[in-house]
Amino acid sequence: MPSHTPHLDPTWTPASSELLNSDFPLSKNASSDSLDSDSKSSSLNSKHGQDSSQLLGDIQLLDGEKVMGVARDVTYLCPYSGPSRGVLKVTNYQLHFRPTEATALQTILSVPLGVVSRIEKVGGASSKGENSYGIEVFCKDMRNLRFAHKQENHSRRGIFEKLQQLAFPLSHRLPLFAFSYSESSPEDGWHVYEPVAELRRMGVNNDMWRITRINDKYEICDSYPSVWAVPAAANDELLRSVAAFRSRGRIPVLAWIHPTSQATITRCSQPLVGVSGKRSREDERYIQLIMDANAQAHKLFIMDARPSANAIANKAKGGGYESEDAYQNAELVFLDIHNIHVMRESLRKLKEVCFPQIDQTRWYSGIEASCWLKHIKCILAGAVRIVDKVENHKTSVLVHCSDGWDRTAQLTALAMLMLDPYYRTLRGFQVLIEKEWLSFGHKFQLRIGHGDERHSDADRSPVFVQWVDCVWQLQQQFPTAFEFTERLLLTVVDHLYSCRFGTFLFNTERERAKEEVKTKTVSLWSYINSRQDLYLNPLYWGPSSFGATTPTSPYSRPQVVLVPVASLRIIKLWKALYCRWNPTMRQQDPIYQRTRELVALRAQLEAAAAAAAGDHAARHHRLALTPPRVASPHHV
Repeated sequence: MPSHTPHLDPTWTPASSELLNSDFPLSKNASSDSLDSDSKSSSLNSKHGQDSSQLLGDIQLLDGEKVMGVARDVTYLCPYSGPSRGVLKVTNYQLHFRPTEATALQTILSVPLGVVSRIEKVGGASSKGENSYGIEVFCKDMRNLRFAHKQENHSRRGIFEKLQQLAFPLSHRLPLFAFSYSESSPEDGWHVYEPVAELRRMGVNNDMWRITRINDKYEICDSYPSVWAVPAAANDELLRSVAAFRSRGRIPVLAWIHPTSQATITRCSQPLVGVSGKRSREDERYIQLIMDANAQAHKLFIMDARPSANAIANKAKGGGYESEDAYQNAELVFLDIHNIHVMRESLRKLKEVCFPQIDQTRWYSGIEASCWLKHIKCILAGAVRIVDKVENHKTSVLVHCSDGWDRTAQLTALAMLMLDPYYRTLRGFQVLIEKEWLSFGHKFQLRIGHGDERHSDADRSPVFVQWVDCVWQLQQQFPTAFEFTERLLLTVVDHLYSCRFGTFLFNTERERAKEEVKTKTVSLWSYINSRQDLYLNPLYWGPSSFGATTPTSPYSRPQVVLVPVASLRIIKLWKALYCRWNPTMRQQDPIYQRTRELVALRAQLEAAAAAAAGDHAARHHRLALTPPRVASPHHV
């Protein structure tokens, strides 16, 4: 490699090249040798990427992106390759650093501002020593960035103020970048999920379940979607009465129905039992209607995601859980999944293990002490119990936690992924996220803190990232069951933070409708579906979500129901996510490029097989039309 060509920051891995090369292609003299070669066929080379960006000096701006601040003679203190001096630019979307000195160890850095959790000044006027005065940027994606400024340049204050303003626009009464960004795509990702169409795919309306728009104006429950599926025998008056007895008005509604047994997964929030043990005849009758909608069983399992001690403690706050005495033929099971505060602290401990340096002598003990894998195991085990009751016992399951928008979403979405192969396709996975997470009101704004400078807010928690980790665990145990690879999961996590797309903004469907997100921002699914070849799994056996069919073999049949082993002996740390900034933990094999080559080869072989089958059928047809030969009389 020529000595004048700078490297990319080794904290950027092939898995994370989405946010670097796809969104901010480098100028012609820059090298991407430290990334997989597959990153070169990104939006830089796609029509859509060219339409939505413009080159300004050494930085490729997205449509709507503007440079807002520049600081020269800044030193980026990379924890792996050492310090490098260069130019730091801040746009309304990203922080961009480019070295000025041309040596092989120099780094190029490009970080969406939505990733930033907090910014702190390092050192003061009396600071002495090289690189002791500057700015440290703490990120939501398991890393910190530190930049040293020269005091005599007086550049720190301006950059610090710009970063504070642009990384936390909502705290400064500014719009998020997603409302400035635009991109043309062949498909509008906002149309991927249509609630009535998805319910009809599952066979609703039917004799036992009906579609209702009672919440069309979000008056019954402001954190629920406008379209529900409820027992056909439940009238609107009953629904209103049940809403009054459930926390936040989140009544039990249908999440998924088994295509043959009609066993269902329903979701809701805790009942408002309180310390006095209140009861609601309407709620009890409604739960009975859910049970009666499944003729295969005369029992209902209520899966409470919480530890029993937490559920009991919630009684003091007016909440609680269902009494088996009040709810006849219902069995209550606690799944022992801890709350958002425990999960936030667990991820903080995991970050200490993974970044910046890894202590080889404490690697396993550090991971164990974080309890992260233990929590992943509990969520997987809970979902497996739901799947077992629905699939094997043909029994309906009601799932809730406290308010029904964190642990409940983890469990229902994971169980549905295990039960229904559709959700394991590229498009079906998008539908699953839109349905179980977005429409049912997981509070993305509060949990992620988009554009909000209150980094210590108690509502922050990695609930959705934890669920994506569980999906990755399923991929590891069932590598042929998913149409997409882990690259899709990494892209989803990256843009969960980036604020480039409107998909994960705000807390509820109601808020997104009020802010006109579907008309004023771009959907993440538009971006993904316009470059789906980046995410396809060449080992996948099953129906495609994009129309093509995958041939099946008696030796490789699609797995209809997935039942993973929820054991710490099997569950692994997702290094491609949590350790991706450390070059010593990086995969050496260019797996993404090889995956794409295999996808292309598979398409060629499928086309050749289809052509051969067509030729064979045509030959057989011609033979069938050819009259039989008459035997020669000389041989009679």
